[in-house]
Amino acid sequence: MSREEVATLAGGCFWCMEAVFKEVRGVQRVLSGYTGGKTANPSYEEVCSDRTGHAEAINITFFPDMITYREILEIFFTVHNPTTLNRQGGDVGTQYRSMIFYHNEAQKIIAEQVVKELNDAHIWDAPIVTEIKSYTRFYSAEEYHRDYFRRNPKQVYCQAVIAPKVADFRKKWEHKLKV
Repeated sequence: MSREEVATLAGGCFWCMEAVFKEVRGVQRVLSGYTGGKTANPSYEEVCSDRTGHAEAINITFFPDMITYREILEIFFTVHNPTTLNRQGGDVGTQYRSMIFYHNEAQKIIAEQVVKELNDAHIWDAPIVTEIKSYTRFYSAEEYHRDYFRRNPKQVYCQAVIAPKVADFRKKWEHKLKV
């Protein structure tokens, strides 16, 4: 087994992103939190106020010999809408923006290539607005946000938003699911 790497992604609601990536073979752990802003140790309420500059994000620790960074990004771009600025579906605000926080120059190059390839392919009706920025600091979300979908499967948001997203992911990426 190779050494672990980390990918940090913001694609709207971190509950959705966490639920998807926890099912990916080669992913060791997924942690929901906040990044990309100016406030140290922000709370969920502060992030939702639009004053911290943070996005809801996930830190994905993965084994690159089992899943590549490129594959992580390919999954990322199929499980959220990267063409809507500061929103995902009914979730609206800067905390829901689409961002890739690269940890090294290789990740930056791959992220730029993937975005260019997807834009050139005209998969969406609008251009990708996903920001690509250098990783600085990640703040873990409060405990009640962690593993939210698994712990709250009957909650309305989980039933209406997360469950269909996870089901679509499972169909498209069956070959990358944990056994």
